[in-house]
Amino acid sequence: MKFQLSKTQSSVIGDIRLDGSKSISNRALMIRALTAKPFEIQNLSTSEDSQAMQRLIGKVDGTLDVGPAGTTFRFLTALYATKAGQQILTGSTRMKQRPIGPLVDALRGLGADIAYLEKEGYPPLRINTPENLGEVGEITVPANISSQFISALLMIAPTLPNGLKIFLQGKLVSASYLQMTLDMMAYFGISYRFSEQKIEVPPQQYASKTYRVESDWSAASYHFAAAALAQEANLTLRGLQKESMQGDAVAVSLFSKLGLQVDWLPDGLTITKSKSVKPLLEHDFIRCPDIAQTLAVVCGGLGVVGTFTGLETLSIKETDRIHALKVELAKIGVSFVKAPARFSPKTAKTFYMVEGKAHWSSPPEFSTYHDHRMAMAFAPLSVIAPVKIDDPSVVGKSYPDFWKDLTRLGWEIELVK
Repeated sequence: MKFQLSKTQSSVIGDIRLDGSKSISNRALMIRALTAKPFEIQNLSTSEDSQAMQRLIGKVDGTLDVGPAGTTFRFLTALYATKAGQQILTGSTRMKQRPIGPLVDALRGLGADIAYLEKEGYPPLRINTPENLGEVGEITVPANISSQFISALLMIAPTLPNGLKIFLQGKLVSASYLQMTLDMMAYFGISYRFSEQKIEVPPQQYASKTYRVESDWSAASYHFAAAALAQEANLTLRGLQKESMQGDAVAVSLFSKLGLQVDWLPDGLTITKSKSVKPLLEHDFIRCPDIAQTLAVVCGGLGVVGTFTGLETLSIKETDRIHALKVELAKIGVSFVKAPARFSPKTAKTFYMVEGKAHWSSPPEFSTYHDHRMAMAFAPLSVIAPVKIDDPSVVGKSYPDFWKDLTRLGWEIELVK
């Protein structure tokens, strides 16, 4: 199945209420599962990932298939490592290609009983009743692994008999998601100490408190992208918070360099076009990797040179996003490549460059690689001229109403062969 997207007028005008953040929702569900007394979660994400989390989190003694939901798999691995009974935790073909070894190693170091059922270091897993879980009270983990691994360990930490000390080795990636986890734990009464390369969480109990989930800044980024590529914009996005715990809230700053202005409202913001576009966008995406694709596509659409760092985790997402960006941007005459050595100081960082201005005479067909963010990152290009998106249903993973919201904003969406 393919969608062809088009827009009669190159303007983005309207009013959209955004869904709850998937990242925050899944953490709230995990914390509720670890809390003695249930509590209400308001504005919970309707994403397939969060639905999978809700559906599976209370299951006992059986096979749990999370599909492509990476966060769900990682959080449930830690949760069921603390529970009695036996679980088989599995997922989609792509999920079985995504490494889980560092989290399993850490949990085994704490006393968990986990076995690989197929390839060593990868799902599926068999998780049995642990013996003396948490008596060891400290572990060392690589800091450059997915923050979801560390977040999963942190959330179970207060429930362990001796709490947990986590020593982080190396450079921390996706630090904003780690801080999100700690901030949410603090809301539910958990104290912690985070100093340099060590996080300490004493044994304690989560407090039961009603929690309202912020709307999703990752979802908002696609509307920012459409506004940046349009000739005119007056778009209100409701549910976003100015003081947000989401790293993707940096979209306000980044898109200000791409010609957008934000005016804050009591329950969200309004985007307009009023600033000139800078010829170069430089950013380290280590705290906000989920919007890197979006910014790469917008740079290509506007003909802005982009130099991006902090993309270390992109190759182990739903697809290898670095490879996917390179292939799909090439279809519209834009290059996405690792920068020459002269752009990469010895200290370290790997740079990727976006160069060229997008152009096409007939609708290009963009593959999504079963990756929701590929579909939503490339869709905004249709405000310039029609494009085709393959496998459009993948957006359900994080933003089920994405196509409906585009229709509300004036897009024409046609199912094509």
